[in-house]
Amino acid sequence: MSLIRVTGGRIYDPANGIDGEVRDIWISDGRIVAAPSDPSTPVARTVDATNMVVMAGGVDMHCHIAGPKVNAARKMRPEDKRNAPKIERTKYTRSGTTGSVPSTFATGYLYAGLGYTTAFDAAVPPLAARHVHEELHDTPIIDKGFYVLMGNNHYVMKQIAANEPQRLSAYIAWLLGAAKGYAVKLVNPGGVEVWKSTGGNASQLDVPVTHFGVAPRQILRECSRAVTEMNLPHSVHIHCNNLGMPGNWRTTLDTMEALEGHRGHLTHIQFHSYGGDPNDQDTFGSRVPELVDYVNSHSNLTVDVGQVMFGETTSMTGDGPLGYFLHKVMGRKWFSADTEMEAGCGIVPITYKNKSLVHSLQWAIGLEWYLLMQDPWRIAMSTDHPNGGSFLAYPEIIALLMDRGRRQDMIASLPEGLRTRCTLPDLDREYTLYEIAIITRASPARILGLKNKGHLGEGADADITIYQPEDDIQRMFELPRYVIRRGEVIVDNGELKASPDGRLLHVEPGFDDECVPDIQQWFEENYTIRFRNYPVDLSYLHEHEIIRCE
Repeated sequence: MSLIRVTGGRIYDPANGIDGEVRDIWISDGRIVAAPSDPSTPVARTVDATNMVVMAGGVDMHCHIAGPKVNAARKMRPEDKRNAPKIERTKYTRSGTTGSVPSTFATGYLYAGLGYTTAFDAAVPPLAARHVHEELHDTPIIDKGFYVLMGNNHYVMKQIAANEPQRLSAYIAWLLGAAKGYAVKLVNPGGVEVWKSTGGNASQLDVPVTHFGVAPRQILRECSRAVTEMNLPHSVHIHCNNLGMPGNWRTTLDTMEALEGHRGHLTHIQFHSYGGDPNDQDTFGSRVPELVDYVNSHSNLTVDVGQVMFGETTSMTGDGPLGYFLHKVMGRKWFSADTEMEAGCGIVPITYKNKSLVHSLQWAIGLEWYLLMQDPWRIAMSTDHPNGGSFLAYPEIIALLMDRGRRQDMIASLPEGLRTRCTLPDLDREYTLYEIAIITRASPARILGLKNKGHLGEGADADITIYQPEDDIQRMFELPRYVIRRGEVIVDNGELKASPDGRLLHVEPGFDDECVPDIQQWFEENYTIRFRNYPVDLSYLHEHEIIRCE
């Protein structure tokens, strides 16, 4: 059993209450361990972190890095690939493309280069799970998992309509286990089904979905109840109805209330925090203070931000009607996919412009969430990669949060109307390194229920990022001095030194076996030959870890 020692660094480990203390970290067999009791114990390697900042590996709890829509976006954006840097084949890397939708290989390398060691794809149709596993297996270094789309699933809606909570819970558990997914994802509950059947949307939570007789509020309430009762490690993961629409903050507040106290995570909350008239873009503005007040006072809720960053990117979503709306607004090419009976998809290139008042307000609204949220343990950093921008923008977001002067300089360059339509110009708060460690590591790990991630205590995965302090905060977080993944130094002074496979993280919830024959029969009748994809067999693909429901 060889030992690795990380010595002399200033440790920022909020999960264990360590705020910049100089300590050593000991690693054995990919885990963090206690210091050896015998001082003469041989050490295989010492990593000198003197005067450096030491944090756990970053955790991205909401991104889009695998699956049908990601592959479609890669194919429909050749201009994005042509203009972006390439990754060349080396001793440790395979060739790959970058841009707003990197290739599988490049995704792993780029995350590792930022000091991120864990990432979750946020929206996978169950029938695509087998292929998604193959893609994730091809994404090196990082540990990863995905959330399974269920908010427009026919069987889910049928059981809610029939008032069969036991059968609903059994199906949710069976589907997660069969797909080897991690969490339940609801995208525009009911709205995607309405779009596919009538060309409309579900803009009101209490209007029943065509053909099923259930309303979005019922889908939200019953799925959150099932997830809470099953004690899944992560709560139901919600993409609210009316994303991106002026005035949608009321729908967001209704969604929070619809959970009736059950756990819920509202994702890319920035896109759901808009005031104004849906028919008049000139009324667009921020309603973050009202929503933050509600979240601050309701401990069952957590959020990630979905920060918008200026520049070219690709919008991709399981929200089919939203994709079409963006296509009409932007006047750019559009791809829509109907993934059989489970979900939808919309993809549109998008450029966020700092001369646009709406885009500038979107940028400001995300920062408002970070700066107004009282409890950093219930908010996580995200760009909804690539929807608000690339995950490569995280260092810039960190710099904006830690430096009020930098924010003010940016505000001064944006349209004048921003100053009267949001609270950002008046916010003086500056994040500390301790708080940055929370929202990029400790908080997403805790929200996800990952007990071995996001901290540097005994038993944790030895995923460690070491930064050389600089006056330029953005550069500091862009170029870690060392990145250690499960005890192996994979980045040294900006150079990739190893490219190991990452693990799949998934759940295997228990369920009522009496319901299985009916579930299987329904699948066989409705999915015909594609039923052979279930359950997904990982024996030939992954080193994987089951996260227990405790």
